[in-house]
This record gives sequence, C-alpha cells and structure tokens, in this order.
Amino acid sequence: MKRLLPLRGKYIEIMHGINLHYLDAGSGDPVVMLHGNPSWCFYYRNLAVGLTPTHRVIVPDHIGCGLSDKPDDSAYTYTLDQRVSDLETLLESLGVDDNITLVVHDWGGMIGMRFATLHPHKIKKIVVMNTAAFPLPQSKKLPLALKVGRESFLGSVLIRGFNAFSAAAAWIGCKQNPMPAALRHCYTAPYNSWRNRIATLRFVQDIPLTSADRAYQSVIEVEAKLPALEHVPIMVCWGEQDFVFDHHFLQQWRVKFPHARFHTWARGGHYVLEDVAEEIIPLICDFIRET
Repeated sequence: MKRLLPLRGKYIEIMHGINLHYLDAGSGDPVVMLHGNPSWCFYYRNLAVGLTPTHRVIVPDHIGCGLSDKPDDSAYTYTLDQRVSDLETLLESLGVDDNITLVVHDWGGMIGMRFATLHPHKIKKIVVMNTAAFPLPQSKKLPLALKVGRESFLGSVLIRGFNAFSAAAAWIGCKQNPMPAALRHCYTAPYNSWRNRIATLRFVQDIPLTSADRAYQSVIEVEAKLPALEHVPIMVCWGEQDFVFDHHFLQQWRVKFPHARFHTWARGGHYVLEDVAEEIIPLICDFIRET
C-alpha cells in the first residue's frame, strides 16, 4: 500500500507496541491534515503534495486506519479522547507547537476541533470539509445505515466481515466524479480483513448521540469552546450530496462561524476533496498560503 502514496511515510510508537503511520514532508509552518472514517491519509495525497513547496505537511493515519497498527480492544481504546491524545503525542514528538493549520474531514473534524479548542493558541487557520464540531443537529436523524452499524450485530458483521462501510463509502463518496474501480481499491485496501476493520466499526460505534456515549461529553465541551476560535481564519468546503454531513450540519457551521469563508459544491459528495479536486485543492492552497 505504501506505493499508493506520493510521499514517504514514517512511524512513531504512539504507545507501547503500537505504531502510528504518518506523512511528514516539506518545510515551513505546519499543516496537519486529519482524515475520517473509513478513509486514511491517502485522501490527502494530492493536497499534501501541493502544499509541500511552502509548508510542512503532517498527515497521520489514525490507529486502526491506513498503514497504522490495528490493535484489538485489549490494547487500545477506540474513542475520541484517545484519538486526540494520539495527535498531541505525535505533534509534541515532532516539535510542532504553534502556527498550526488544521485541515479536517469527517471524524477528523471532531478530533481536530477537540484539539483546537484545547489549544486555541496553537492554531493559525482551519479548513473544514464535511464534518462536525457539535452533536447531531436536532433537525437531523442518524441515517439508517449508521444506526444499523452502530447498534446491531448485523452491522458489525457487515462492516467487519464484508467491509460494507468502506466499500459503500468509496462507491457513493464521490457524486460529481464517481471513483473508478482502481481508486476505490486504494481507499479500501487497508481494510482487507476482519482484524483490519476494527477501527472502521469502532468509529461508527463511537458516534455520540446521548450522555451515555463515551465521546458525548467531549463533543459537548468542543461545542461550548468554539468561541475560543473566533479569531482563527476558517474556510469551509462542502459537498452538498453527502448523505450524513448534509445541509443540517452545514447550517450549524454557518451559525457557529459566520465569519468563515464558505465554498459549496451542489453536486459534490462526502469525499469532496477527491470529488472536485481540480477546484478545491487550489482554493485550499491559496487560503493556507495567504498572509
């Protein structure tokens, strides 16, 4: 799978016996790109290459994803706060402590915004793509596919036994420019066995809906602390054909950050960075390079 990436990866032992894979290339102010579920650092490959002439680009694979280790539940806690801790450990080890631009998508948004609200003084800019930094909007119902995956044995079998979540995301994630088979394979390649699909399922199960869910309080705290980021330049890029992160979520971003720049694609899907790459990558690069 390493041959799928245009940049050479590195590894850090994030905790005893568990290695996290990440890309680290270029020099200058750091740009940290955080993927979601069920993708991996491959999602950011073209944007990363585009920014390396002017910035240091850091793109981790969350534990259980991409080329990172995929431990079982006895060795690793697959929940939001552990993901944030992993990110803090990685950046500290790399000496990255300020002027950070975050680029976030899907679950990477909650991980990144949790980090940002804990360390607002470290954040220079934020680029948001089809994600959330707040609970499920009251006007939005959890899609049936996520409900089945989150709450049922059948969902577990479909996700871990048949790779249904990753495969389906690759099929429907791009609406304007659907992925050809070879590209879909690149997205699903890391998740090639029951064992290697653990994070794909655990991310779905960690969706916070009520106070009984492990990540719920952290998400509430993120939302409450969003005003600490009012000084940060933010750009929101949104594919409007996302069946999960749809107009209900986009409207919340408009309410929370009315000063942000918004770019939307009426025919763009969940994997918006892939779907409309020729348009969105120059926009993001220009925004990040602005003084």
